[in-house]
Amino acid sequence: MSQNLRLRSALSDTPAYVPGKPAAPVAGVTAHKLSSNENHLPPMPGVIEAIAKAAGNPALYPDPGAHRLTTALAAHLGVEPHQLIFGAGASETLAAIIHITSGEGTNVVYPWPSFEMYPQLISLSGAQKRPVELTGSAEHDFAAMAAAIDDQTSLVLLCSPNNPTGPAIAQDAFDDFMYRVPSDVIVVLDQAYLEFVTAESAVDGLDALERYPNLVLIRTFSKAHGLAGLRVGFAVASPTIIHEMRKAIAPFSVTDMAQAAAEESLARVADVEVRAKGIAAARDELAARLRELGFDIPDAQGNFVWVPAGARSADFEAACREAGLSVRNLGSGVRVSIGPDEAMDRIVDVARRFGAQE
Repeated sequence: MSQNLRLRSALSDTPAYVPGKPAAPVAGVTAHKLSSNENHLPPMPGVIEAIAKAAGNPALYPDPGAHRLTTALAAHLGVEPHQLIFGAGASETLAAIIHITSGEGTNVVYPWPSFEMYPQLISLSGAQKRPVELTGSAEHDFAAMAAAIDDQTSLVLLCSPNNPTGPAIAQDAFDDFMYRVPSDVIVVLDQAYLEFVTAESAVDGLDALERYPNLVLIRTFSKAHGLAGLRVGFAVASPTIIHEMRKAIAPFSVTDMAQAAAEESLARVADVEVRAKGIAAARDELAARLRELGFDIPDAQGNFVWVPAGARSADFEAACREAGLSVRNLGSGVRVSIGPDEAMDRIVDVARRFGAQE
């Protein structure tokens, strides 16, 4: 039964976010979900205990300023506490930046394909979407992105490593691009997968903050820290930008349990980073094995590998599903999250049977 409702016209151009599919059970094998870039390893020791302790009295609101976590993270990053703001996942901080910059009559420039929530959040704001196609090596096309910026551009989004294709932004390319961006246009550097980066040429976001007051870093505890289910993301920026973002983030959005878990995991950040590099090594091995089979795998710097299967993406996804593996089909290719060794071996077996050529 249809209804006539007073809904915003922007909804007609707003794509809905489609979450990664769970793995379907297949007789005789263990199913693995490799479709959401989750960390397949458990949280650091002590994190579960910290969650349980913080859950003592759910009748009380959490600390709206996340003061303990803010103090600890500021010390770790070498920034001032008033340069930080937390949200329910990195996606909430991203939404806040779009809210404070963009609306009808403006446009937002971003790479594509990239994080699927970019076009969704931009459309909801009423701003015009200006996606810029990636290069042939699945990297940001900075020349084209700079050319897409005009007087109505309110925001620029960058993703390093780029989700879903994998390459990280090089420092020299980033600096050259920032030189071409008007100083009053905010640029977001989305670094959700930072801890998995091994490329020495990758941009240093914290160093860049000191040189570009219009820059905002977005990071998260979801990926390397393995806390995706608790939704703890944060932004690092100038105090002026952070002050405005506070107007666009719901109070109490990060629970006491989430704050306690993030604080405990942060206290063990050296171990988190070692584990992330272990996942990166598994990523590099998977990419190398797929390349040996003839697949043109881009440089992978996150906790995932991009298989540019093109028109055969749905077939590759189906072949994985039949093997008890869920992967992320995004139309132009398939993203495979890094999982246990057994799951990675099975992905290679599927790819071998599937074949890299038409």
